[in-house]
Amino acid sequence: MIRATYLLACASWILLTLLCVAWEGFLAPLRPGGSLMTLKALPLLVPLFGLLRERLYSYRWTSLLVLAYFTEGTVRAWSDTGLSRALAVGEASLSVVYFGACLLYIRTRLAAGLRTP
Repeated sequence: MIRATYLLACASWILLTLLCVAWEGFLAPLRPGGSLMTLKALPLLVPLFGLLRERLYSYRWTSLLVLAYFTEGTVRAWSDTGLSRALAVGEASLSVVYFGACLLYIRTRLAAGLRTP
C-alpha cells in the first residue's frame, strides 16, 4: 500500500507540473505565444526531489500547496471556456488525486512506524 500511494502521488505531482507548463506555454495560454503564467509551475518543482526521495516532510507541506492549484483549477473551470476549461478540470482533478494519495501515503507510513525513509 505504501508503494502504490507513493507512485500515485509522484505521478500525479509530475503530471500536474507538466500540465501547468503545457497549459500556459502553448496549449491555451492567456496571451498568444505563451504567458508568464507558466511560472506557476515553479513552486511545483521545489519539492520534487523531496517527494521522489520519500521525505515525509515534503509530503506534509505539499498537501497544503496543492490546494492552491485545486483552487485555481476550479475557478478557471468555472470561468474559462473551450480547451482552457478542460485543462482547468484536469488541474483540479490531478490536485485531488495528489491530495488523496498524499494523505494515504502519510497515514500508511506513520501506521507502519516508518517516520524516516
